[in-house]
Amino acid sequence: MSVLGFIVLLIVAAIAGSLGQTLAGYSPGGCLISMVVGFIGAYIGLWLAQQLGLPEIFVLTIEGKPFPLVWAIIGSALFAGVLGLLARQRLLR
Repeated sequence: MSVLGFIVLLIVAAIAGSLGQTLAGYSPGGCLISMVVGFIGAYIGLWLAQQLGLPEIFVLTIEGKPFPLVWAIIGSALFAGVLGLLARQRLLR
């Protein structure tokens, strides 16, 4: 993968992560955290879709690497929601 392809992949992951965090109502950090949440969300969302037998919706192909955008947003929202619940429990202690 070229440097430009990697940068585009990072930008798409950051957008997916920040959309997922917005849907969950919890944002633990800035742009770098959004990228990480976007990548983790892509794995969670794609795994969940495969387990439920759901099709991949709106897959972006960046230099031959597929990035399931809708499932990344859904997975990011789930991941950020779990992080929000864990942070809330930590604050309540």
